[in-house]
Amino acid sequence: MNILVVDDAREIRLLLENYLRQAGYENVEFVTNGEELMIKITEKDLAAGELDLILLDVVLPDMNGVEICSCLKMEPAMQDIPIIMVTGKQDDQTLREAFESGAMDYIKKPISKIELKARVASALRLRKEIKKRNARERELKEATSKLKEANKKLEKLASQDGLTFLANRRLFDERLNEEWKRARRENSSMGLIMLDIDHFKYYNDLYGHQAGDDCLKKLAKKLEKLLYRPGDLVARYGGEEFAAILPRTDITGVKRVAERIRKGIRELEIEHEDSPVDEYVTVSVGGTASNYCREGEPEMLLEKADKALYAAKNDGRNCVKVFAADFCQ
Repeated sequence: MNILVVDDAREIRLLLENYLRQAGYENVEFVTNGEELMIKITEKDLAAGELDLILLDVVLPDMNGVEICSCLKMEPAMQDIPIIMVTGKQDDQTLREAFESGAMDYIKKPISKIELKARVASALRLRKEIKKRNARERELKEATSKLKEANKKLEKLASQDGLTFLANRRLFDERLNEEWKRARRENSSMGLIMLDIDHFKYYNDLYGHQAGDDCLKKLAKKLEKLLYRPGDLVARYGGEEFAAILPRTDITGVKRVAERIRKGIRELEIEHEDSPVDEYVTVSVGGTASNYCREGEPEMLLEKADKALYAAKNDGRNCVKVFAADFCQ
């Protein structure tokens, strides 16, 4: 335990040093006034617990010990460090001021060896308990922080597709309902896009499933770049099918985004020799948009986008079809 003695009288310092060392306290340092005390405290790493007790004289040449104690206790790092006032004054006023300033205890002059030993031992026992408590609080805080971080990771994994790292079907369904409710509250438009890789079975049969997985990953990264608004969400809907939610987007906006997606995927130039549509991987895209929805459910919007997607497939694939959500009046 580290003890700091603040006293300007040489004989008192020697006496305290003698008594403290006899009591087994080896880490004892001395300063003679308030200015030296402040310098010493600044040098100490208080957060690491390198100061455990201050024995502070009430009467010092430059500052009053009670005032020093009050100033020290205003510092957060000093609040848990016990201060024992050493005083020749024993009047009630001085003692009351000492305790009001934040002192834990006091020792009367002339100093009694037995009294000093008992009061110092009591203060250091308290200090040890405080340090243990602080250590437990730090451990608890660290454990809580780690738990929160782990929960965030688990939550992300639970809502993330394991292959493409896009949102999975679970998160897509949640966001679809949230955005639908938002559109109802705000009386605003909402767009939805669904897309499917053209003849992906042929791709897997020709290049293998590992190449198929790589293809899905490349498309996922491209889709994230093509949907660049913060509120947009692109998800792997299932297999080779993807879906995108476009908040505050009308039918014109859906057409524009859908065509951007179709062109962007084609421009990846992923070879697909067995495709009857193109020499490269292409997608069919279906879309829809609500316009100030006042009734219906989000599944109706999903159904409309799905019909548009199948219409794109039936129309030769590698194209865009967008249907108005006429159920929204």
